[in-house]
Order: sequence, then structure tokens, then C-alpha cells
Amino acid sequence: MKNFIKYYFLGIGGIGMSALARYFHAKGFQVTGYDRTETKLTSDLQAEGIQVSFNEDVEQIPFVYTKPDNTLVILTPAIPKNHPQLKYFQENNFTILKRAQVLGNITRQSKGICIAGTHGKTTTSTIAAHLLYQSRVSCSAFLGGIANNYNTNLLLSKESNLVVIEADEYDRSFHQLSPYMAVITSADPDHLDIYENADAFRESFEHFTSLIRTGGALIMRKGIDIVPKLEKGVKLYTYSMDEGGDFSAENIRTVKGEIYFDFVTPTDRINDVRLGVPARINVENSVAAMALAWLNGVSSEELRTGISSFSGIYRRFNVVYKSDEIVFMDDYAHHPSELNASISSIRNLYPDRKITGIFQPHLYSRTRDFAPEFAKALSQLDELILLDIYPARELPIEGVTSELILNDVKLKNKTLCSTENLLPLLKEKKLDVLVTFGAGDIDKMVPKIKNQIKQLANSNSNENKK
Repeated sequence: MKNFIKYYFLGIGGIGMSALARYFHAKGFQVTGYDRTETKLTSDLQAEGIQVSFNEDVEQIPFVYTKPDNTLVILTPAIPKNHPQLKYFQENNFTILKRAQVLGNITRQSKGICIAGTHGKTTTSTIAAHLLYQSRVSCSAFLGGIANNYNTNLLLSKESNLVVIEADEYDRSFHQLSPYMAVITSADPDHLDIYENADAFRESFEHFTSLIRTGGALIMRKGIDIVPKLEKGVKLYTYSMDEGGDFSAENIRTVKGEIYFDFVTPTDRINDVRLGVPARINVENSVAAMALAWLNGVSSEELRTGISSFSGIYRRFNVVYKSDEIVFMDDYAHHPSELNASISSIRNLYPDRKITGIFQPHLYSRTRDFAPEFAKALSQLDELILLDIYPARELPIEGVTSELILNDVKLKNKTLCSTENLLPLLKEKKLDVLVTFGAGDIDKMVPKIKNQIKQLANSNSNENKK
């Protein structure tokens, strides 16, 4: 990649793509790209000096007349094969690489710390990056979410050869990586539009383990149904929240809304670690992240400080608004296991309060494949508002709608609602703890919901003063 001086991103607004765009921009290269819609991420990229176009016409490519030998085109799998700009680059012999291939090149030039898993990988990788970055060890990182501590998804270090990367199983992207160390947080079947069945999904994770370099290590969640295929000289460790293993948490307790635990390693124990983001599921994610940091030389005090100062990730268990009367949270959960973990954590925090969930299903295929599991997870709420399916990269599938989920939800208080009617519906409800869930465009509704809640709260406050 050293001959390229210009980088064009097809799908630059994606969370993973934008981190790479920032990386090459920070290195001094000319970076520009296309995305379908304007978002906060694309606005942030533009503010940083990266040109972004939202028109797919070939004429919108800023350096359309440059030579193919000095421009690398980086592609996200979400771009359709008939996209006009993609066809132009193909027909004119430009080098086109998938995002995962570029990340793979970076891992081969450094010590890649790669976190994989159906769920938990974004939080675990972000915690691991924070633990390393704030310590004397340091690291660079390409993250799958915006870290609240740094307000970015890219960390760069001049001192460290370690690079933390979220290893994405979609389209077998993580097979392009060459990890020095890896974590597998979970391997529950997903993306069955790509994988034929659960066995193929599991085999894909097993192949990922074979890519870890000699001298490295795999840290795997205890009980995951895969058989690692490790090269000679790769160490295997297990971890769990409270089920033992080489790394685990003990004495987990909640004190005045804060979660504390003791971190146990193969040779050491760090007592009274305070969790910066008090969600019970983050104990398990923190154990995996702390294991990585510990194996790479982060000290006990640096681990303790790092975990307590971690302030979370945008759209991962975020408290958007909180008053004495109402709590409004937002979470990216879009798989049944993620919903289970998130709702369980919220219930643990607010055991005696009414929890209303707004869920936007993501992808027709995922809804079709996991409708009963979604229904079971959502039935743990006190009230459900179910939105239409967000299609993302897919065309509609006949007979697949949100009603597939709704019909099996075992709640009296359940409603099917369009995005357009969501605010008027919420205005009529008495809310206690409200949570938005989903990986689609539901995040665009979050500021609007927050504003409406604040306006109603102010209005009620003024009424009470009269």
C-alpha cells in the first residue's frame, strides 16, 4: 500500500470504514469517499477535513482523473455490486480492497490484538484499547464504536506496536486478519444470510483461531461451543464473569449504584475494582479486556484506574436523560443474546421500576432467522413498542415483518408502531425507564425523544408550581 497517496472509501460513513479513513488522513494522505446518507459520523469526518459525497454519480468522485496506480479504493460489503462508482473503479483497473483486507495488512505490520464475537466485541475491544492506551504500554486502535473517553473510533500511538482491532465475522472478514492475540467473546449463530447454518458459522470462528501467530495467545469465553485450531506456540486462556477460568471476576457487588468486583488472573488478584459503566454485562467484557491488558504488561494500578475511568461507548448502554421521574437509555443491541444481556442489566439496575423498550429490528434475514428468540428476550420488558424492520443492505423478504416477533411476545402491553408515529405515541404514555434498542437508524430518534421528554418534564414542573 506504500505507493498509494490517495484513498477513496466506498461507504465511508460506516463505523469501521470511518476509523480507517481517519487513520490514513492522520498519516497525511488525501482521503475522500462516498456514503448513501448524511449522519453524525459523516459530519464529523467533514469537520476533520475529509471530503464526503452523498451522490453515487461517477462525476462526484473528486479525483476521477487520477491514475489507478496512486489511488486505493477501500470497499465495505454493504456497497451493492452494481454501484456506479464501484463499476467505474473496476472498469478502470483501480486497486480495490475490502476494509478487512486493509486491516489485515495493518495487523501483519504490527502486533494485532483482535476481538471477535457475535456480541460483546465492540465493548470489549474499546475497554481493552482504553486500558492499554492510558497505561505506559499504549496502543493504537480501530474501534467499532465511538469511545466516550476520546470521542472517536480511532486511537493512534507513536510509541506502541500494539493495535486493537474489532474482528468482524460478517462476510468472514476476520479471516483477513493476522492476530498476535485474540479474544472470542461469543459465537452464537448470526448472519445466516452469509453462513449456510450454525455449523458453518462455528467453523468460521475455528478458522479464525488458526490465524493467531506463534508466540501469541487466544483468550476465549468459557463454555463457547468451538474447538480452537491453534498453531504451535499459541497459548490458550479461558475467562468468564463468575464461572471460573484463567481470568474471572469474584465478589461482584453493587454499592449505591456502583458495581465492584475482584479481578482474578492465573497468578494475581486485584481486589475492589470499580466498574466505570455500571452494567453487569460489562463485568464480563471487562474481564476479557483486563486479561488482554494484563498479558501485555499493564500494571495492577493501571488496570484499576483504567476500568474505573472508562466512560462507555456511544449507543452502548448510554444514559441519555435521567431525572427523579424518568430514565431514558439507548443501546445498540440487535441480536437476541444482546437484548437478553442488556434488559437483564437494566432490570438489575432498576429492579422495581417499569421498563418500556422500543425495538427496531435490523435486517429481514435476522428477523426471519431469530423471531422466536427476539420475542422471548423482549418479553422480559414491562412494555414493548416495536418498530418496522430496518433493511440496511437487504431487499424485503416476503412474509417477513416485525409482526413475526410481536405475535410471540408474551406481554399485554405491546404495540406495533411506525417511526413517524413514535413521538405522538410516547407523548400519551406514562414513562418510567425507557430504552431504545437497535442497530438501524433508531439513533436519529434519540435526540427527538430526549427533547420531548425534557419538554414534558418542564411542562409538568411548571404545572406543579401553579
